[in-house]
Amino acid sequence: MPFYDLRCTKCDKEYNISASMADKTEKRIPCPDCGSLSLETLYKGAPGIIKGAAPPISCPNRQACGGCQG
Repeated sequence: MPFYDLRCTKCDKEYNISASMADKTEKRIPCPDCGSLSLETLYKGAPGIIKGAAPPISCPNRQACGGCQG
């Protein structure tokens, strides 16, 4: 079962809950604290690399290993 980042609209607490897709779609996941079925999905950004955002870092061992591109 997938994990979902959810926030209860009644008690305003956030949770990471494992539930079936059907339970989430049908709003059958109760809040662990207050029992409300009014949970909303949180969309949290995942860390990533943005090309061109920072200058490339030169590897200090590039002559020794030969595998680095930097």
